[in-house]
Parts: sequence; C-alpha cells; structure tokens
Amino acid sequence: MLTTEGFINFPLRMWEKVLSKVRRAVVFMDDRCAEALHWSGGAAVLLEAGARNVKEFSSFEACSVDEPKAVFVVSTLLKGRTVDIIRDIISLSHFQYCVVVTTVAHSVHLFASNVTTDMEGSPVFEQFEEKLCEWMGNMNYTAEVAHVPVVFAPVSQHLLLTPTFAHLFPLLAPDLVSINSKRPEKKRFGSLVDVDMHSLPVELQLQIKSLASGLNSLFETTGTREESFAVGPMSRIIAGELSNHPQSKNRRKTAVNKASIIFIDRTMDLTGAVGHHGDNLVEKILTVLEPLPGHVTDAQVDILELTSLQRTPHPQTTLAPGCLAQTRSPVAHSLWEAMLTSKHKEAVMEVRRQLVEAASKEKLPIKMSMGRVTPEQLCSYVQHFRGNLGVLESHCGVLQLSLATAQTLRHPSLPRWDSCLAFERLLLQALGDYDFPAVLRQLLPLMKPEGATNSTTTGSMSREDEFGPDELILLLIYLYSLADEAQPTKRGTDGEVEKLERELIGALTLVITREPRLSLLLQKLTGCSTPEELTTDRTHSVVENLFESLRGLSHTRDHLKQLRTVYTASDGVHQATHRPLLRQILQEVFHPDKPECPDIEYMSGGLTDLLKTGFSMFMKVSRPHPSDNSVLFLFLVGGVTPSELRLIRETVAVHKPGTQVLVLSTRLLRPTDIPKLLLTTQRLTPDIGV
Repeated sequence: MLTTEGFINFPLRMWEKVLSKVRRAVVFMDDRCAEALHWSGGAAVLLEAGARNVKEFSSFEACSVDEPKAVFVVSTLLKGRTVDIIRDIISLSHFQYCVVVTTVAHSVHLFASNVTTDMEGSPVFEQFEEKLCEWMGNMNYTAEVAHVPVVFAPVSQHLLLTPTFAHLFPLLAPDLVSINSKRPEKKRFGSLVDVDMHSLPVELQLQIKSLASGLNSLFETTGTREESFAVGPMSRIIAGELSNHPQSKNRRKTAVNKASIIFIDRTMDLTGAVGHHGDNLVEKILTVLEPLPGHVTDAQVDILELTSLQRTPHPQTTLAPGCLAQTRSPVAHSLWEAMLTSKHKEAVMEVRRQLVEAASKEKLPIKMSMGRVTPEQLCSYVQHFRGNLGVLESHCGVLQLSLATAQTLRHPSLPRWDSCLAFERLLLQALGDYDFPAVLRQLLPLMKPEGATNSTTTGSMSREDEFGPDELILLLIYLYSLADEAQPTKRGTDGEVEKLERELIGALTLVITREPRLSLLLQKLTGCSTPEELTTDRTHSVVENLFESLRGLSHTRDHLKQLRTVYTASDGVHQATHRPLLRQILQEVFHPDKPECPDIEYMSGGLTDLLKTGFSMFMKVSRPHPSDNSVLFLFLVGGVTPSELRLIRETVAVHKPGTQVLVLSTRLLRPTDIPKLLLTTQRLTPDIGV
C-alpha cells in the first residue's frame, strides 16, 4: 500500500547517490543544495561518507596539491556563471578526478540549448566531462557528470520543501502587462488565466520544467501514477508541464500506485499568508528570529547560554548559531514536529516537558513546574546543561529548540503579533460594515514615525506593540487582498480611494525614512542597509511600487466560480472571519457526494479524457476526483505557513481521517516573505545561474 513515508524518504535516497561519490573528495556545494541537505542530515552525512572537506561553491575557493578529488553539487544548468565558477576552482587546484552533480535534468539542458528532439545518451553531460578533463590539464583524468534531483527538503513528516524553487511565485497583474508588451496587439492576453507555458520568458520556462522534472523523479522512484489538479494560473501551467513531461506518459502507464496532487497558487489567498491569526509557535519563531545565513527557511538560534563565553556586542563573530533543523536526534525531531503542527500553548508546554525529561535522564536538578511557561523558566532549565560536553552533545537538538522558543517569547517585537491580530479582526469586521475607502482610512492613524505621538490612536499602545513599517506593509497587503469583500462604494466617491492612497503613500514614506534602523524587510525592499543611505525619493518610489502591486491583489480570484471569497461577514452573532482557501478546497475534495468543483481543474487528461468529455454530452461520464486515491499531495506554489499545516491536518481528520496528506511547497513562509515576493522577486526572469 502506498504511504507518504516513501515520499518523505525520497530526498535521502537521492542524497545516497551523491554520498556514493564523495569518498576522499572535497565537496563544493551551492546554497540551494546545501539547504536541501541541511534538512537531510547536513554536512555531517558528507563527512561520515568519507568527504575530506565541504566548501562553498565560489570562485574564491580552491584545494591543495594533496586533495586530488572534487565533487560539485549545484542546483543550476551547467552554463554561464556555474561553468565559470567550476572552471575557476579547478584552475586554482590540482584535481585528477572531478564529479559534477546537477539537479537539472539532461532534458532541460537540451531545451536550454534549443534542442527540441529527444537524443540518445546524455550528449550535453558528455561534452561537459571533456571540458572538465581539459581544465584539469589531462584528458586521461576522470570526469563524471550526472543529474540527481536533490531538490526536496524533508522539513517534517508531512512537509517537503523545494529550496531550489524558493523564489518561484505565481504571476501578478504587472507580470501580465510585461508579457503583453512583447506580443502583437491582437495576440495579447486578457488575463493571467490565458497565459500558457510557451508565452513565458525562457528563464521561467526552464525553472518550471526543472520543477516538473523533480516531481516526475519523485513519482517515478515511488512507482506512482498521479492525477493532477490545479487552482490558479501558475498551478495550471506547472500541472500541465508535469503531465507533458517526456517520461511522465510512460510512467503513468506502468505505475502500480495511485495518488492525487492539487497545485494551488499562493496568490489565491494572500490573507492567510500575511495574517497573524495562526496560533503557532514556529510561525512566531520564524518571524522574530533572523534567518540562518544562506538559508530561506531555517532561523538562527543564539546558543551563547550553553557556553561560558561572555556576551559581546557582536557574539555571532565568536560563536556559530544553532538552528531549527534537528535531523540527528529522534527526540528533537519529534519535538520539532509538535512545535510545527500544535497550537502555541501546547507547543510551548511540550518544549518544557521535553527539556525536563532530558534533564531527568541526566539526573540534573530540575523540577517540573506547573502553570504558564516563561522564557526565564526555560533559560534557567537550559543553564543546568552548561559545562558538560557529553550532556550537551546528547541533547543539543532539544536545547536549541528550547532556546529558540525562549528567545521568541522574550523578543521585544513579539507583542506586535497580538496587536496585528487585534487590528486584523477590526478590519474584517469593518469590511462587512463599510465601503473600501472607509476601511482603508482606518490605517492612516497607525502611520506615525518613530517617537511621534498621535491622539487618535489607542492610548494603551506602548512602543513595543506600536506598528512599525513591516507591520504596516503586512496590514496593507492583508486589507487589499480582501478589498472586494467590502461594501459597494457609494456613487460620487470614485476618486476617494486614489486620494486616500496618496495620503497613505506619503505617511508610509515618512514612517520609513524616520526609522532609526532598517529591518531586514526594509533593507530588501529599498536596497539600502542603513538609514543614512535611504533617501526620501527612493523610499517614495518603493512605496508607490508597493501600492501598484496592492491594487491587483483583490482580483487574483476573479476567474474562480465557486471559491471566489475567503471572507465570511458577521451575522450579528458570530464575528467576521477569514475563510482559508485551503480549508474550502479540502472541504470540496472530501465532500461525501464528490461534487465536481469547477475551480479545481483536472490537468492529467489526454485524448482519452477529451473523448470522454465529448461522450458526456450523451451519457454520464465521471472525471477523476481528488478524493479517489488514498494519498493526496497539496503543492502550494509560493509557500505555505506553519498554521496552514495544522489547518490541513485538522480538516483531514474531521472530513476523511483515513486519507494520507503530504504537503509540498516552495518555502515555509514568514509573513514578511510575501512583500519580498511581491516587490523584489524577478518572477518572470528568475536567476537560473546562466
């Protein structure tokens, strides 16, 4: 019987192919592959497999005379910048044996070289092997080039991420304008739904083909025939590409297992991505702790309290950070699973319980205290482990997760989480009572620069829970993604929204320019690392671009027929609420009557299904339904939040407990990821290393 366990183990099986090549080698790995490996055991598995060293994939790295073997692991095409770096490293070293592993399939390399016909063997890889020998200086030296799809990161038992595609995001209205600008007027697309694969820039086509190839490998290795469904324009393109993959058709004829996969565009419900309604500990940890350098998902944990080092102004230069990925310890991995899918209070109590249990195993003098868990309490428990290397090594996973929890609970910006949640609830209520301009006007009093006072805001709001620029940007995205849910605008007030937007642009520009320190989000949006670099003109331009993107967010669901709303207005008894699109989709999928939802589009059909559609005019013909199979994949294109993982688990438990659901996504989202993906990501022309 098909189980999700086989799919979760797929990344490890792929890494075993790489590990078989690393004995006595120096391994060079790019950041995306390093992040995938990070969740499958990290650099330790390379060293245990016999690797002599692990280095960054950089032109500034090289090896000594006594290091004759190198293994390169890259997530890009063997073209352009990637080739330059490999050549630079080889020319500065003394290799006699080089292995290059790329996550990009040979078929995608052929497409990148404008070769459309199938070719026997792997001529692109064979030519590159010859180049490697030339660069090593002897054609008799050994060179190998192989494709291994190490693109998945098993972040939990129910979640696979794709770090290689972390910046893949569904297209938005400005992207449609860009696509149409390069097409003849009579062939321009009316909406994003009309855009097909061939009309996309070649960089994005290559990225989508690489993703489809990785998914095909996943299904091929597990002997699975997938039935693909899609919700959203980008999902339709990806699902269609998977169905049309060269090896997919043969696999689907011979595969013995069956599964359903639903691709869902993140842009169909941005409210759920930027909102603070998720009662989840990991969501808060990812929000307040800084990202682990070079990683998209993991966060860095300050482990100074586990050492006898003194705190300095820059402790990170002295001590490497801890992290959330704890793949080496079953106990720590179990704790991580609980933190990821439990409610906040339950997760915090589980952290304390595991910490006390670890202490009791080592006979440390800690007593389990009842009542509320505090950061001071967790830190006092952790300090009992300090100074004993054996104990630290045995429980370092649980200790890092405990410190991450403590540092989050005492973080000065955490009170803003509850403030945002309270204001989001007010906005939801207002949307059912007022028109959009009236609701938008409620944001103006919040936009005050650092240190300013405003009599119109709540007097009890301290600096800690005041809204900074990050929170204001998130509230704007939250509100604009629900703009169509507001009451109809009165006649004669057409220009009111434009006038309000001008006021908001000016106010937000002032807030940002008065910031004494730029957050990571502001640094990314403005391209400046310090307030001194940031000019008013630059800030104003960034904020104007923000509003240009915001205006199209309420129209992302316009093409949907049944799932058009993610909002439930107040009925006088119950408060207005956000209706997560994921829950609505799962309720449709698991409905006992199996109704056909027009918005969950079946994408795996070929000629047979077209014939069925024709016959259905004369007789009843049923199409495949997502609930037909016992295993269901949900692929969220653009990211998934930790609270959505819990929502999925709870919804499945209520509606169809026997179904196994595995979530795949491009990244695990922080709320602040969404503004970056909306404003700074090259969605149409992703960096593919060329």
